[in-house]
Amino acid sequence: MPMKYPEEFIIQTVKQFEAGTPIKELSRSLKIASSTLYRWVKAYKTIPRKKGEYTPTGYQRLLDHAKKLERQLEVIHLSGCIDLIPPHQRLFVLENIHENHSEYSVYELCEALEVPRGTFYNHIKRRVDRSLKEAENDQMKLRIRAIFDNSNQTYGAGKIRAALLNEGIHICSKRVSTFMKEMGLESVRTDAKKQYELRRRQDRENIVKRKFTTDQPNKIWVSDFTYFEVQGKRIYLCVVIDLYSRRVISYHISRKASKNLVSKTFLNAYRKRGYPKDLIFHSDQGSQYTATAFADLLRKLSIRQSFSAPGNPLDNAVAESFFATFKKEEAYRRNYTSERSFIDGVSKYIEFFNNERHHETLNYHTPAEFERKFGL
Repeated sequence: MPMKYPEEFIIQTVKQFEAGTPIKELSRSLKIASSTLYRWVKAYKTIPRKKGEYTPTGYQRLLDHAKKLERQLEVIHLSGCIDLIPPHQRLFVLENIHENHSEYSVYELCEALEVPRGTFYNHIKRRVDRSLKEAENDQMKLRIRAIFDNSNQTYGAGKIRAALLNEGIHICSKRVSTFMKEMGLESVRTDAKKQYELRRRQDRENIVKRKFTTDQPNKIWVSDFTYFEVQGKRIYLCVVIDLYSRRVISYHISRKASKNLVSKTFLNAYRKRGYPKDLIFHSDQGSQYTATAFADLLRKLSIRQSFSAPGNPLDNAVAESFFATFKKEEAYRRNYTSERSFIDGVSKYIEFFNNERHHETLNYHTPAEFERKFGL
Protein backbone atom coordinates (compact mmCIF):
# COMPACT_ATOMS: atom_id res chain seq x y z
CA MET A 1 0.00 0.00 0.00
CA PRO A 2 1.48 3.44 -1.02
CA MET A 3 2.77 5.56 1.90
CA LYS A 4 0.71 8.66 2.73
CA TYR A 5 2.56 11.92 3.44
CA PRO A 6 1.18 14.83 5.48
CA GLU A 7 -0.04 17.67 3.34
CA GLU A 8 2.27 20.11 5.13
CA PHE A 9 5.24 17.94 4.21
CA ILE A 10 4.11 17.87 0.61
CA ILE A 11 3.71 21.67 0.44
CA GLN A 12 7.12 22.17 2.04
CA THR A 13 8.73 19.83 -0.53
CA VAL A 14 7.05 21.70 -3.43
CA LYS A 15 8.38 25.00 -2.06
CA GLN A 16 11.91 23.55 -2.06
CA PHE A 17 11.42 22.66 -5.71
CA GLU A 18 10.12 26.14 -6.52
CA ALA A 19 13.12 27.57 -4.70
CA GLY A 20 15.39 25.84 -7.19
CA THR A 21 16.12 22.38 -5.80
CA PRO A 22 16.04 19.87 -8.69
CA ILE A 23 13.61 16.96 -8.57
CA LYS A 24 16.43 14.43 -8.76
CA GLU A 25 18.12 15.92 -5.70
CA LEU A 26 14.85 15.99 -3.74
CA SER A 27 14.15 12.38 -4.74
CA ARG A 28 17.58 11.27 -3.57
CA SER A 29 17.50 13.14 -0.25
CA LEU A 30 13.88 12.32 0.61
CA LYS A 31 13.95 8.81 -0.88
CA ILE A 32 10.75 9.57 -2.76
CA ALA A 33 10.15 8.56 -6.39
CA SER A 34 10.59 11.36 -8.95
CA SER A 35 7.17 10.57 -10.43
CA THR A 36 5.58 11.21 -7.01
CA LEU A 37 7.42 14.51 -6.65
CA TYR A 38 6.33 15.65 -10.14
CA ARG A 39 2.74 14.80 -9.22
CA TRP A 40 3.02 16.93 -6.00
CA VAL A 41 4.51 19.83 -7.95
CA LYS A 42 1.66 19.71 -10.43
CA ALA A 43 -0.95 19.61 -7.66
CA TYR A 44 0.55 22.08 -5.18
CA LYS A 45 2.62 24.54 -7.22
CA THR A 46 2.23 28.08 -5.85
CA ILE A 47 4.43 30.12 -8.27
CA PRO A 48 2.74 30.81 -11.63
CA ARG A 49 5.00 29.68 -14.54
CA LYS A 50 6.13 32.51 -16.77
CA LYS A 51 5.61 32.31 -20.54
CA GLY A 52 8.57 30.56 -22.16
CA GLU A 53 9.56 28.65 -19.02
CA TYR A 54 9.52 24.83 -19.05
CA THR A 55 9.41 22.12 -16.52
CA PRO A 56 12.47 19.87 -16.58
CA THR A 57 10.44 17.22 -18.42
CA GLY A 58 9.12 19.73 -20.94
CA TYR A 59 12.59 21.12 -21.47
CA GLN A 60 13.96 17.62 -22.08
CA ARG A 61 11.21 16.97 -24.60
CA LEU A 62 12.15 20.20 -26.34
CA LEU A 63 15.80 19.13 -26.52
CA ASP A 64 14.84 15.71 -27.88
CA HIS A 65 12.63 17.31 -30.54
CA ALA A 66 15.38 19.71 -31.55
CA LYS A 67 17.82 16.81 -31.89
CA LYS A 68 15.27 14.90 -33.97
CA LEU A 69 14.80 17.87 -36.31
CA GLU A 70 18.55 18.24 -36.60
CA ARG A 71 18.94 14.62 -37.71
CA GLN A 72 16.08 14.99 -40.18
CA LEU A 73 17.85 17.99 -41.70
CA GLU A 74 21.01 15.87 -42.02
CA VAL A 75 19.06 13.20 -43.90
CA ILE A 76 17.45 15.78 -46.19
CA HIS A 77 20.89 17.24 -46.87
CA LEU A 78 22.20 13.78 -47.82
CA SER A 79 19.26 13.20 -50.16
CA GLY A 80 19.73 16.45 -52.07
CA CYS A 81 16.78 18.75 -52.62
CA ILE A 82 13.86 16.54 -51.54
CA ASP A 83 11.26 18.83 -53.13
CA LEU A 84 12.73 18.11 -56.58
CA ILE A 85 12.69 14.32 -56.16
CA PRO A 86 9.50 12.65 -57.45
CA PRO A 87 7.82 10.50 -54.75
CA HIS A 88 8.46 7.19 -56.57
CA GLN A 89 12.20 7.99 -56.78
CA ARG A 90 12.55 8.77 -53.08
CA LEU A 91 12.58 5.03 -52.39
CA PHE A 92 15.85 4.66 -54.31
CA VAL A 93 17.35 7.73 -52.57
CA LEU A 94 16.27 6.34 -49.20
CA GLU A 95 17.73 2.93 -50.04
CA ASN A 96 21.07 4.49 -50.99
CA ILE A 97 21.30 6.47 -47.72
CA HIS A 98 20.26 3.39 -45.73
CA GLU A 99 23.06 1.33 -47.30
CA ASN A 100 25.78 3.95 -46.85
CA HIS A 101 24.80 5.67 -43.56
CA SER A 102 24.03 3.10 -40.89
CA GLU A 103 23.90 5.80 -38.19
CA TYR A 104 20.34 6.62 -39.26
CA SER A 105 17.47 4.28 -38.48
CA VAL A 106 14.83 3.35 -41.04
CA TYR A 107 12.33 5.26 -38.90
CA GLU A 108 14.42 8.46 -39.10
CA LEU A 109 15.01 8.12 -42.85
CA CYS A 110 11.37 7.44 -43.71
CA GLU A 111 10.11 10.29 -41.54
CA ALA A 112 12.63 12.77 -42.99
CA LEU A 113 11.87 11.81 -46.60
CA GLU A 114 8.14 11.40 -45.99
CA VAL A 115 8.05 7.79 -47.10
CA PRO A 116 5.88 5.25 -45.21
CA ARG A 117 8.03 2.56 -43.61
CA GLY A 118 5.82 -0.20 -45.05
CA THR A 119 6.35 1.17 -48.54
CA PHE A 120 10.13 1.18 -48.05
CA TYR A 121 10.23 -2.37 -46.68
CA ASN A 122 8.12 -3.58 -49.63
CA HIS A 123 10.52 -1.83 -52.00
CA ILE A 124 13.52 -3.59 -50.44
CA LYS A 125 11.73 -6.94 -50.61
CA ARG A 126 10.92 -6.44 -54.29
CA ARG A 127 14.54 -5.54 -54.99
CA VAL A 128 15.73 -8.69 -53.28
CA ASP A 129 13.15 -10.76 -55.14
CA ARG A 130 14.22 -9.17 -58.44
CA SER A 131 17.88 -9.87 -57.70
CA LEU A 132 17.13 -13.52 -57.01
CA LYS A 133 15.03 -13.73 -60.18
CA GLU A 134 17.79 -12.14 -62.24
CA ALA A 135 20.30 -14.63 -60.85
CA GLU A 136 17.97 -17.50 -61.79
CA ASN A 137 17.50 -16.05 -65.28
CA ASP A 138 21.27 -15.71 -65.74
CA GLN A 139 21.74 -19.37 -64.84
CA MET A 140 18.96 -20.36 -67.26
CA LYS A 141 20.55 -18.33 -70.04
CA LEU A 142 23.90 -20.03 -69.49
CA ARG A 143 22.22 -23.44 -69.79
CA ILE A 144 20.29 -22.41 -72.92
CA ARG A 145 23.48 -21.10 -74.56
CA ALA A 146 25.32 -24.34 -73.72
CA ILE A 147 22.57 -26.48 -75.31
CA PHE A 148 22.43 -24.14 -78.32
CA ASP A 149 26.21 -24.33 -78.88
CA ASN A 150 26.28 -28.11 -78.38
CA SER A 151 23.68 -28.44 -81.15
CA ASN A 152 26.02 -26.60 -83.55
CA GLN A 153 23.60 -23.68 -83.28
CA THR A 154 20.83 -25.66 -85.00
CA TYR A 155 18.35 -25.93 -82.11
CA GLY A 156 15.45 -23.54 -81.85
CA ALA A 157 13.36 -22.76 -78.75
CA GLY A 158 11.29 -25.95 -79.01
CA LYS A 159 14.22 -28.36 -79.06
CA ILE A 160 16.09 -26.45 -76.35
CA ARG A 161 12.96 -26.66 -74.16
CA ALA A 162 12.84 -30.43 -74.75
CA ALA A 163 16.51 -30.75 -73.77
CA LEU A 164 15.87 -28.77 -70.58
CA LEU A 165 12.88 -30.98 -69.72
CA ASN A 166 15.17 -34.02 -70.03
CA GLU A 167 17.33 -32.37 -67.37
CA GLY A 168 14.30 -31.87 -65.13
CA ILE A 169 14.03 -28.14 -65.84
CA HIS A 170 10.46 -27.07 -66.60
CA ILE A 171 10.15 -24.02 -68.83
CA CYS A 172 7.85 -23.00 -71.68
CA SER A 173 9.06 -22.51 -75.27
CA LYS A 174 8.00 -18.87 -75.24
CA ARG A 175 10.30 -18.10 -72.33
CA VAL A 176 13.18 -19.97 -74.00
CA SER A 177 12.53 -17.93 -77.15
CA THR A 178 12.59 -14.69 -75.13
CA PHE A 179 15.94 -15.59 -73.55
CA MET A 180 17.37 -16.53 -76.96
CA LYS A 181 16.34 -13.15 -78.40
CA GLU A 182 17.92 -11.34 -75.45
CA MET A 183 21.19 -13.19 -76.10
CA GLY A 184 20.98 -12.75 -79.89
CA LEU A 185 20.77 -16.51 -80.52
CA GLU A 186 19.08 -17.64 -83.71
CA SER A 187 19.02 -21.14 -85.08
CA VAL A 188 21.02 -21.46 -88.29
CA ARG A 189 18.12 -23.46 -89.70
CA THR A 190 15.94 -20.36 -89.63
CA ASP A 191 18.75 -17.85 -90.09
CA ALA A 192 20.85 -19.57 -92.75
CA LYS A 193 19.08 -18.21 -95.81
CA LYS A 194 18.89 -14.70 -94.35
CA GLN A 195 22.62 -14.71 -93.55
CA TYR A 196 23.42 -16.13 -96.97
CA GLU A 197 21.42 -13.40 -98.68
CA LEU A 198 23.07 -10.79 -96.46
CA ARG A 199 26.52 -12.01 -97.50
CA ARG A 200 25.44 -11.97 -101.13
CA ARG A 201 24.19 -8.38 -100.82
CA GLN A 202 27.44 -7.34 -99.17
CA ASP A 203 29.32 -8.90 -102.11
CA ARG A 204 27.28 -6.84 -104.60
CA GLU A 205 29.71 -3.96 -104.95
CA ASN A 206 29.07 -1.02 -107.27
CA ILE A 207 32.43 -0.86 -109.04
CA VAL A 208 31.29 1.50 -111.81
CA LYS A 209 29.87 4.16 -109.46
CA ARG A 210 28.29 6.10 -112.36
CA LYS A 211 31.62 6.55 -114.18
CA PHE A 212 30.28 5.69 -117.61
CA THR A 213 33.47 6.28 -119.66
CA THR A 214 36.44 4.04 -120.41
CA ASP A 215 39.58 4.50 -122.50
CA GLN A 216 39.08 1.36 -124.64
CA PRO A 217 36.45 -1.25 -125.52
CA ASN A 218 35.76 -4.41 -123.51
CA LYS A 219 36.58 -2.86 -120.16
CA ILE A 220 33.06 -2.30 -118.84
CA TRP A 221 29.85 -3.76 -120.17
CA VAL A 222 26.42 -2.76 -118.89
CA SER A 223 23.25 -4.79 -119.22
CA ASP A 224 19.53 -4.57 -118.58
CA PHE A 225 16.26 -5.94 -119.90
CA THR A 226 12.69 -4.74 -120.25
CA TYR A 227 9.44 -6.05 -121.68
CA PHE A 228 7.03 -4.98 -124.41
CA GLU A 229 3.38 -5.85 -124.97
CA VAL A 230 2.93 -7.44 -128.38
CA GLN A 231 -0.60 -8.56 -129.22
CA GLY A 232 -1.44 -8.91 -125.53
CA LYS A 233 1.68 -10.93 -124.70
CA ARG A 234 4.84 -9.87 -122.92
CA ILE A 235 8.10 -10.16 -124.81
CA TYR A 236 11.41 -9.47 -123.04
CA LEU A 237 14.42 -7.77 -124.62
CA CYS A 238 17.86 -7.97 -122.96
CA VAL A 239 20.91 -6.04 -124.16
CA VAL A 240 24.63 -5.82 -123.38
CA ILE A 241 26.30 -2.48 -124.15
CA ASP A 242 29.99 -1.56 -124.22
CA LEU A 243 30.50 1.64 -122.22
CA TYR A 244 33.40 2.76 -124.40
CA SER A 245 31.38 3.12 -127.62
CA ARG A 246 27.79 2.69 -126.41
CA ARG A 247 27.53 -0.16 -128.91
CA VAL A 248 24.87 -2.82 -128.35
CA ILE A 249 27.19 -5.78 -128.72
CA SER A 250 24.53 -8.39 -128.00
CA TYR A 251 20.78 -8.72 -127.50
CA HIS A 252 18.34 -11.54 -126.90
CA ILE A 253 14.53 -11.75 -127.07
CA SER A 254 12.49 -14.20 -124.98
CA ARG A 255 8.98 -14.82 -123.76
CA LYS A 256 10.32 -15.37 -120.23
CA ALA A 257 12.35 -13.16 -117.92
CA SER A 258 14.49 -16.08 -116.82
CA LYS A 259 18.16 -16.27 -115.91
CA ASN A 260 18.72 -17.84 -119.36
CA LEU A 261 17.66 -14.54 -120.94
CA VAL A 262 20.60 -12.81 -119.24
CA SER A 263 23.18 -15.59 -119.59
CA LYS A 264 22.47 -16.12 -123.31
CA THR A 265 22.79 -12.39 -124.00
CA PHE A 266 26.08 -12.23 -122.10
CA LEU A 267 27.61 -15.38 -123.65
CA ASN A 268 26.75 -14.15 -127.13
CA ALA A 269 28.55 -10.86 -126.40
CA TYR A 270 31.49 -12.71 -124.83
CA ARG A 271 32.00 -14.84 -127.98
CA LYS A 272 31.53 -11.91 -130.36
CA ARG A 273 34.19 -9.87 -128.56
CA GLY A 274 36.76 -12.66 -128.56
CA TYR A 275 36.54 -13.64 -124.87
CA PRO A 276 37.97 -10.41 -123.39
CA LYS A 277 39.93 -10.37 -120.12
CA ASP A 278 39.85 -7.90 -117.20
CA LEU A 279 36.18 -7.23 -117.89
CA ILE A 280 33.61 -5.64 -115.56
CA PHE A 281 29.97 -6.58 -116.07
CA HIS A 282 27.51 -4.06 -114.55
CA SER A 283 23.75 -4.43 -114.02
CA ASP A 284 20.97 -3.78 -111.55
CA GLN A 285 20.19 -6.27 -108.76
CA GLY A 286 17.42 -8.12 -110.56
CA SER A 287 17.17 -11.79 -109.60
CA GLN A 288 18.37 -12.84 -113.07
CA TYR A 289 21.66 -11.01 -112.52
CA THR A 290 22.12 -12.01 -108.88
CA ALA A 291 21.32 -15.69 -109.54
CA THR A 292 23.96 -18.05 -108.21
CA ALA A 293 24.39 -19.78 -111.58
CA PHE A 294 25.07 -16.50 -113.39
CA ALA A 295 27.42 -15.24 -110.66
CA ASP A 296 29.32 -18.53 -110.79
CA LEU A 297 29.60 -18.24 -114.59
CA LEU A 298 31.17 -14.78 -114.38
CA ARG A 299 33.47 -15.85 -111.55
CA LYS A 300 34.64 -18.84 -113.59
CA LEU A 301 35.52 -16.50 -116.47
CA SER A 302 37.34 -14.10 -114.06
CA ILE A 303 34.82 -11.34 -114.81
CA ARG A 304 34.10 -8.91 -111.99
CA GLN A 305 30.43 -8.26 -111.39
CA SER A 306 29.24 -4.76 -110.50
CA PHE A 307 25.76 -3.82 -109.28
CA SER A 308 23.61 -0.73 -109.07
CA ALA A 309 22.31 0.13 -105.63
CA PRO A 310 18.75 -1.15 -105.08
CA GLY A 311 16.17 1.28 -106.42
CA ASN A 312 18.75 3.51 -108.18
CA PRO A 313 18.23 3.34 -111.96
CA LEU A 314 20.74 6.18 -112.44
CA ASP A 315 23.48 3.73 -111.40
CA ASN A 316 22.78 1.96 -114.71
CA ALA A 317 21.90 5.06 -116.70
CA VAL A 318 23.46 3.99 -120.03
CA ALA A 319 21.35 0.84 -120.33
CA GLU A 320 18.27 2.70 -119.10
CA SER A 321 18.94 5.44 -121.68
CA PHE A 322 19.15 2.92 -124.52
CA PHE A 323 15.70 1.52 -123.73
CA ALA A 324 14.23 5.03 -123.40
CA THR A 325 15.67 5.92 -126.83
CA PHE A 326 14.52 2.65 -128.39
CA LYS A 327 10.97 3.20 -127.17
CA LYS A 328 10.80 6.79 -128.46
CA GLU A 329 12.46 6.16 -131.82
CA GLU A 330 11.14 2.69 -132.56
CA ALA A 331 8.71 0.82 -130.30
CA TYR A 332 6.17 3.61 -129.67
CA ARG A 333 6.05 4.41 -133.39
CA ARG A 334 5.21 0.86 -134.50
CA ASN A 335 2.23 -1.41 -134.25
CA TYR A 336 3.77 -4.83 -134.07
CA THR A 337 1.33 -7.38 -135.41
CA SER A 338 3.29 -10.41 -134.26
CA GLU A 339 6.31 -11.55 -132.32
CA ARG A 340 8.17 -11.91 -135.62
CA SER A 341 7.50 -8.30 -136.57
CA PHE A 342 8.79 -7.19 -133.15
CA ILE A 343 11.99 -9.23 -133.54
CA ASP A 344 12.55 -7.74 -137.01
CA GLY A 345 11.96 -4.24 -135.66
CA VAL A 346 14.50 -4.74 -132.84
CA SER A 347 17.09 -6.14 -135.23
CA LYS A 348 16.77 -3.25 -137.69
CA TYR A 349 16.84 -0.61 -134.95
CA ILE A 350 19.98 -2.00 -133.26
CA GLU A 351 21.69 -2.15 -136.67
CA PHE A 352 20.77 1.52 -137.15
CA PHE A 353 21.76 2.41 -133.55
CA ASN A 354 25.24 0.88 -133.90
CA ASN A 355 26.14 1.91 -137.46
CA GLU A 356 24.18 5.00 -138.44
CA ARG A 357 22.93 6.87 -135.37
CA HIS A 358 25.29 9.65 -134.21
CA HIS A 359 25.76 9.91 -130.43
CA GLU A 360 26.35 13.19 -128.65
CA THR A 361 28.50 11.47 -126.00
CA LEU A 362 30.73 10.13 -128.82
CA ASN A 363 31.25 13.59 -130.28
CA TYR A 364 28.55 12.77 -132.83
CA HIS A 365 30.21 9.60 -134.11
CA THR A 366 28.42 6.30 -134.45
CA PRO A 367 29.46 3.45 -132.12
CA ALA A 368 30.96 1.58 -135.08
CA GLU A 369 33.05 4.61 -136.09
CA PHE A 370 34.21 5.11 -132.52
CA GLU A 371 35.53 1.55 -132.32
CA ARG A 372 37.33 1.44 -135.70
CA LYS A 373 40.66 2.65 -134.32
CA PHE A 374 40.71 -0.56 -132.25
CA GLY A 375 39.98 -2.68 -135.32
CA LEU A 376 36.55 -3.75 -134.10
